[in-house]
Amino acid sequence: MSRALAEILIKDRLITQAQLEAALQGAGQTGNDPVRFLILQRQISENKLVDYLSKKYNIPSINLAKFEIEKRVIESVPTEIARERRFIPIQLQKDTLVVAICDPTAMADFDKAKFVLKKNIEAVLTTYSNFEESVARYYGSSSMMQSALNVLKKDDKVGHSTSYANRDKGKDGAGEKSKDEFAGALEQFVVHEIDDSETSQIETQGEAVVAFVNGILGQAIQKGASDIHIEAYEKRFRVRYRIDGTLHEVAEIPAEMKRAVVARIKIMSRIDISETRVPQDGRIKLRLQGKEVDFRVNTLPTLFGEKVVLRLLSQGNLTLDLSKLGFTKKQLETFRKGIYAPNGMVLVTGPTGSGKTTTLYSALAELNLVSDNISTAEDPVEYNLEGINQTQINKDVGLTFASVLRALLRQDPDTILVGEIRDYETAEVSIQAALTGHLVLSTLHTNDAPSTITRLMNMGVEPFLVTSSVNTIVAQRLLRKVCQKCKVETTYPLEKMQSFGIDPKSAKNIKFYQGKGCTACGGSGFKGRVAVYEVLDFSNTLKEMVLKGQSAIEIRKQAIAEGMVTLREEAVARATEGATSLPEAIGMTTEG
Repeated sequence: MSRALAEILIKDRLITQAQLEAALQGAGQTGNDPVRFLILQRQISENKLVDYLSKKYNIPSINLAKFEIEKRVIESVPTEIARERRFIPIQLQKDTLVVAICDPTAMADFDKAKFVLKKNIEAVLTTYSNFEESVARYYGSSSMMQSALNVLKKDDKVGHSTSYANRDKGKDGAGEKSKDEFAGALEQFVVHEIDDSETSQIETQGEAVVAFVNGILGQAIQKGASDIHIEAYEKRFRVRYRIDGTLHEVAEIPAEMKRAVVARIKIMSRIDISETRVPQDGRIKLRLQGKEVDFRVNTLPTLFGEKVVLRLLSQGNLTLDLSKLGFTKKQLETFRKGIYAPNGMVLVTGPTGSGKTTTLYSALAELNLVSDNISTAEDPVEYNLEGINQTQINKDVGLTFASVLRALLRQDPDTILVGEIRDYETAEVSIQAALTGHLVLSTLHTNDAPSTITRLMNMGVEPFLVTSSVNTIVAQRLLRKVCQKCKVETTYPLEKMQSFGIDPKSAKNIKFYQGKGCTACGGSGFKGRVAVYEVLDFSNTLKEMVLKGQSAIEIRKQAIAEGMVTLREEAVARATEGATSLPEAIGMTTEG
């Protein structure tokens, strides 16, 4: 957007010259326009700005977030015209097109659009944030991916090969049209710079494949996906996103295109494009709307071609604050007691994708002082933490958890993070470190906190070593949150609520919610996730029970008697608060 609007705001004394100069500098660093930068810095209220501009230019204003735009209206305006003229069409009535804008100075460029579209154009005002959300929704990576997919399917029908750069244009100039169609959209995505040796490989893929892959990555970021699955079957080639812990299919590609799409991802992640027989790992760094996102890429040979899984690692989405993770006050006190102990082990357990890394990184962030030496052994290193020495495990050269841990013990450490205790050797060295004056943080895969103790002993660790080294154990899960935009109240039979431990006296007064499904949540009824925890303080009584050889069930009963709140109880509590649904709370936890 132009600087013209900012100049008008200065003239009308809504902002000062100093604010504009600061906004111009900040906008240059973040990629925003000056007015948008001022809004983000809360120096201007965008709602007040809309009211002011509406009166000044005599333009009606609307809440675009509540406006559902018909597909035929969006398709009536080519993407490049909408982007260039800084508007989004919202209504089409005969020869009149109604468009939404957030900057009235954009109307000066409407004459050319009127001539090209052969329609009268009327404008309405909306806020910057609503405008950007609608542009992303209707003209963003999703539409770009679909446009590219249409080209791929069209080429597949006419029997073109996977070499799109050299395809025959034909009489209608289809090849040139494809290139022009995606040129503007591709500029949104700044993928890592590709060196000259890769250029010839990219040229064999064509604009449609490049646009499709960029669309996959961009849409995954916009939808808040944690993983992307690109899967090859005998007659299908599909793309799925994991959003809030659940996989959703988002696209199906012609099977003949799987080699080109996988090759493009391999080139971007700098892994061997010619090797298809063994798994490979790589990374992609992508910038979208001023944010940097890393994709951890893994390829795996399957029966009908390679499967690619990309894990999204966004530093901006990482909340390293223990007080904001979802611990109750008592649980947080117990956890902090464990991590502030001068030595011993703090173990975090749960299935893959339950937030263990975030919990441990938040603990490290709190412990990260100039006076302490903190080191980690991780596989993989997911996020870069300033002030912490992080080591990537590499089994090919002998860098295992156990070998790195032994080396770290010679590095004068105060606190050590071991990414995962997978075997007896790693467990043994971790316990030795904990017994020799170091604090050790690590993870295991167990169903609950008490069973972690028996898991260590099943690995071969002696009971007396477990009781001497372990301070605190945390089990955790991530529950999907009910979508706030489409949630409705629901009821359950009294007997069912009682079976889940809900007090029958208060059951009648509890309100439960579930999502109907809307555009905001993609029809799932859930948006976002909330963590629940089970925190076990390894008391002397529990240690005596371990030394006497009592079972995990007996240990669990004693822990509950000492005040441990189970995962099931915490999950049901979140449901009674309206944060999640009761079926979600029950389905993601086991009875305690």
